[in-house]
Amino acid sequence: MGALDGRGAVVTGAGRGIGRAEALLLAAEGARVVVNDLGGAWDGTGTDDRPAQQVVDEIVAAGGRASANYDDVSSWDGAAALVAQAVNDFGRLDVLVNNAGILRDRVLINMTEEDWDAVVRVHLKGHAATIHHAAQHWRARSKAGEQVAGRIVNTASESGFIGMAGQANYAAAKAGIAALTMVAARELKRYGVTANCIAPRARTRLITQTFGDTVMGAPAEEGAFDEFAPENVAPLVVFLASDAAAHVSGQAFVVYGGTVIRQQPWAGGVTIQKDGRWSHHELAAEFDKLFDGGPGTLD
Repeated sequence: MGALDGRGAVVTGAGRGIGRAEALLLAAEGARVVVNDLGGAWDGTGTDDRPAQQVVDEIVAAGGRASANYDDVSSWDGAAALVAQAVNDFGRLDVLVNNAGILRDRVLINMTEEDWDAVVRVHLKGHAATIHHAAQHWRARSKAGEQVAGRIVNTASESGFIGMAGQANYAAAKAGIAALTMVAARELKRYGVTANCIAPRARTRLITQTFGDTVMGAPAEEGAFDEFAPENVAPLVVFLASDAAAHVSGQAFVVYGGTVIRQQPWAGGVTIQKDGRWSHHELAAEFDKLFDGGPGTLD
C-alpha cells in the first residue's frame, strides 16, 4: 500500500526537474497524477507537449496512472481546466503541487515590464489560480458532507526569503507565494485542507541556465549521493501530501539533500520600546540596538 493510494493529484511544471521527480514519486505512492507542463523554455517562451507526455509514459510504464495536461496555469481559465481534468480523469482532486516557474533574471535598473510581468504571472498568479479552483472543488465536497483531506504544496524559494540581487521579479513572486501559502492555510482549514510551501535547493535547468555549475556543482559521480538532485525534494512533498502531515499547515521548509529546515519568515526580532511616541532624535540614539551590534545593511 502506498501513502497516497487512490488520491487524485496535480503537479504543475512536472515535465522536468523537481516537478518530474515529484510526479513520479507521488505516482509510485499510489496517487493518480495529472502531469501539467507547457513544455516551454526556461524563460517561459515556446511550448512543447513532449515533456509532460514523457513523464506520463514513465508513470504508466511503472504501473501507475497519469494523464498529461498542457494548460497555462498562469490564467484563471487554464487553472480551471487543469483542476477539471483531474476530477474528470480520476474522479477527484486531493493533492495540488504547484511547481511551475520560469526565470528572467535582471537587476532592477535593466528589468523590462515584460520580464517583471512574466515571472510574477507564472509563479505567483500560477499558484493563486490553481489554488482558487482547487479550493472551490474542496469546498463543494465539504459542503456535500464529505470528509475532505486536501493538500496544497507550493514552491517558494530562499531567494524570496533573503532577496537575492538580480532576481527582483522572482524573489518578489516567491515571497508572495510564502505569504499566499499562509493565507490559504488559514482560509481553507475549515474545509479540511492544509497548505505548505517548500524552498528547494536543487540542480535544475533554471539554476544551471543562470549560474552554470558554480552554485551547486556538477552532478555527483555515478553511485555517489548527489546532494542537489531534484529527486531529494520529492519525499518531503509526498509526506506533506499524506495523512501523516494532517497536522502541518501554513509552514515553509527549505529542503535539499538529506536536510529539511523549517523556515520562519517574518518572525519577530529584537525590539526597542518606550512609553509614548518616538522622536526621530530618540530613534537615532537607540536604533542600533535593533541590530545587536551588527550591521544595519545587507551585504
